[in-house]
Amino acid sequence: MNVSESILDNRRESIAPKLWRPKRVLVTPAALEWEHGRGILERAASMGSEIVELTSNRLVGLAGDNERQSYVNAKTTLAVVVASPGKLRLQPIPPSADWRVDLAEGCPAHCQYCYLAGSLSGPPVTRVYANLPEILGSLADYAGRGAVTSRSVDRMHEGTTFEASCYTDPLGIEHLTGSLAAAIAHFGSWQAPVQLRFTTKYDAVQPLLGIAHGRRTRIRFSVNAKPAARFEGGTASVAARLNAMRLAALAGYRVGLTIAPIMPVENWREAYLVVREESRSR
Repeated sequence: MNVSESILDNRRESIAPKLWRPKRVLVTPAALEWEHGRGILERAASMGSEIVELTSNRLVGLAGDNERQSYVNAKTTLAVVVASPGKLRLQPIPPSADWRVDLAEGCPAHCQYCYLAGSLSGPPVTRVYANLPEILGSLADYAGRGAVTSRSVDRMHEGTTFEASCYTDPLGIEHLTGSLAAAIAHFGSWQAPVQLRFTTKYDAVQPLLGIAHGRRTRIRFSVNAKPAARFEGGTASVAARLNAMRLAALAGYRVGLTIAPIMPVENWREAYLVVREESRSR
């Protein structure tokens, strides 16, 4: 199959986004106090997820009879919790951005090379934060500060940059949380030289297209050669991601591509050439 035929084959794969439906949703008492948290529960319940109201703010019920079952329990569970005060104290995240803003932690995907396995402790459950107004309200103190773009002669034009949720894929859970849309709208109305950015392997951008983002949000779509798809379980196809990138660009978003990790797949030169040509054709 030549490059042109591969591109046409990829385009045929463009279908409606597949949305993750957690089997269970655990919610802490503290999270129930927030309207944003209750909204997440309503969306999950409408998709058929089982809602479990915990009696304390500690996550329980994830352990299985063995390690495999514990993994399955965690990866099929969404936990709605409250971000701790420490999460409201932003950390620098060079070289990507000045500051890291956590809207959630953990990811429903099954990428075999994912760094989260060694970065987050405990079961790999996806935690989303109900106290989003507090998180967004804490950002103003960091505007004009930072060591990546704020003070760089070459990148100062980008303003103060904030990376959304590098410990999850925020688009992969957006249909449940609505947190990404709220953050984009917040930056769109923020009258300051600031930018939001995030990276995704998903394609469900439709809820973001009508937001008044003011071109203050940059979306980076992470792609790879087609043979690498077997290592990225639960994510959108490369063709779907590129189509989503096109839709986002047409809606005025700043967009970009991340091709990583580079893998020694069979016929890798041609495989990565297809990614390049497909991205150009979009």
